[in-house]
Amino acid sequence: MGRPPSGCVSFLSMAQSGRFQLSVRVLAVLASEPDAMHTSSAIAETLKESAVMVRRTFLLLHKAGLIVQRKGPHGGAKLKLPAKQIGLGDVFEATAGDWLSLEDKAVSGWMKKVRGDAVTAMNEHSLAGVVKRMKKGK
Repeated sequence: MGRPPSGCVSFLSMAQSGRFQLSVRVLAVLASEPDAMHTSSAIAETLKESAVMVRRTFLLLHKAGLIVQRKGPHGGAKLKLPAKQIGLGDVFEATAGDWLSLEDKAVSGWMKKVRGDAVTAMNEHSLAGVVKRMKKGK
């Protein structure tokens, strides 16, 4: 696989950044009332986002095991784990998608290590900490 055009790389990074940011915001809403089921439309209204984008975020977070979902009139989503047990690295991994593949195995292996180190460092910060900072307005 050849090198993608530079615009593709920045677009992929932007898409990743947007998914990550929205996922953190959605999880923060769920963490604010951890025992309640929250609908995508209610969260979308709270965050002033598209309900479709919130539903797509639900799918990523559910697949990663961070939330549980229930269908029906009393359905919605809630955290599967306490906010203290959800690291930002976990959220990053849930939203990361496929990284660009590299032909050079040495560089590819090194990039996997860098990504792993970054996720480990991100997991030193929990969703609970993010929620706490948001409440303080920082």
